[in-house]
Order: sequence, then structure tokens, then C-alpha cells
Amino acid sequence: MDATTARRWRTLPVYFALVLVTVASVFPLYWSFVISTSDNSVIGDRTPALLPGGHLLDNLAAVFDAVDFWAAIRNSLIVACTVAVSNVVLASLAGFAFARLRFPGRNSLFLVVVGSMMVPAQLGVIPLYILVGELGWESKLQAVIVPGLVSAFSVFWMRQSCEESVPAELVDAARADGCSLLRVYWHVALPALRPQAAVLGMLSFMAAWNDFFWPLIVLDPNETPTVQVVLSQLASGRFTNYSLMLTGATLGALPVITLFLLLSRQVINGMIGGRFHA
Repeated sequence: MDATTARRWRTLPVYFALVLVTVASVFPLYWSFVISTSDNSVIGDRTPALLPGGHLLDNLAAVFDAVDFWAAIRNSLIVACTVAVSNVVLASLAGFAFARLRFPGRNSLFLVVVGSMMVPAQLGVIPLYILVGELGWESKLQAVIVPGLVSAFSVFWMRQSCEESVPAELVDAARADGCSLLRVYWHVALPALRPQAAVLGMLSFMAAWNDFFWPLIVLDPNETPTVQVVLSQLASGRFTNYSLMLTGATLGALPVITLFLLLSRQVINGMIGGRFHA
């Protein structure tokens, strides 16, 4: 047995484990799709259904008749896209400042940002709800958008990314050539941070899209529904139609899957850790 064959045999268990993890990760989504193409009686079968049925169009029509799903998708897209873009822009600006600029109190201020990550979000629900009421934002999308425009995690992520991907020497050279701070950020830092920014945009979009607790509190599901809120309406009642519920869940997962496919290359590069190439 030559060295190449031996190396392949040694890596075989690794690939087998990766295949198992992939199947275990994808199967719940696939099974949701299978149930969304079947009627509710399949849930009670002793043998689980593994192949798609022929009721997908009927279930889709029933979902859109039961709840205002189009409005929910529109509202969730507005919220998630706005939050994702604002987190990338604002957090990259803050991360660049914390990583490559020198100003009084920089380290102390960054410790405050990191420390705020340890405070449970639920502790701020009551004061935030009072503030939303004072501003007159009840049942308006800005009540969900504004609190999520930037997060401490986003600032921490982009600061660490700047430390790794934007050399201080390159920033100093650009400043010596007469570039303003904004031009240094736009032409030097942001291109180097593109993979990490894609990851942050993906994570921010998912967090805003999947948020259920705060939209349920501050939005009226009859006026400004979001996807997660209408999914809870499909699951409510004495009798739960799992086919309709999983049809809605499958529809709700499509934008996130589509975004990941569009950004998959950047996301993978960002997870691995991009480096600046001049």
C-alpha cells in the first residue's frame, strides 16, 4: 500500500463523520418539506413519511388563507435586510475605530461594549417597551428595526476582524499619503473585511428574521405581522395542523437558505478567516 492510498484510508473516517453530520443537519429541513407536501394524517402514521406527497399546492393555499403570509414575509424582509446592512456598516466603522485608531478611553469603552454582551436581553424589554410607547412606535416596524441597528457582538466581531485582516502599517501608509479616515475605511479596511462582513450580515439577517419574542410584544399581528409571529398563529388553537405549520416553516426558511447560497463563498472565507492581500 503506497503513501497516497494509506493517507486516503486514514481520512476515510473523517469524511464518514462529515457525511453523518451533514445528513443529521439537513434531515429536519427535508422532513419539514416532506410533511408540507402531505396532509395532516401523515403525522400519525406509524412509519414516518420519507418521500414528498402531492398536497403542496393545497397546503400553500391554506397557509395564505389562514394568515397574511405575504405581509409577514414583506415585513420580515424589511426588518432583516435593514438590520443586516446597518450592523455591517455601523459595526465595521466602530470595529475599525477600536482596532486602528488611537483615542482617549478606547480600551475602557471597548470593555463596556464587551461587557454589555453579558447582560440578558430580556432585562431591557420593559424599559425598551416604555420607550417605544413614548415615541409612538407601537405596531410599527421601526420599533423592531431601531433596537437592532447595531449590537455589541457585531462591534466585537468587526473589531477582531480588523485586528486580523487590516495591517496597521497599511493604515499608517494611507494616512501618510493624505487619505482621510473615511477614505482609509472605504478603500483599505472595508475591502479587507468583506468576508467577515458577509458572515456578520448573514448572522444579523438570521437573528432579525428568526426573532419572535420582541416582535410578538411590540407589534400587532393583525397590522404588522412578521414570519415568526404568523407561524405561531398557525400553531395555535386546540387542533394543530402540522402540515400547514411546517409548510409555513419551510416558506419561512427559504429566504435564509437563499441568502446563504448567495453569500456562501464569502461566508466560508469569513469563517476560515480572511487576510488582506494588496
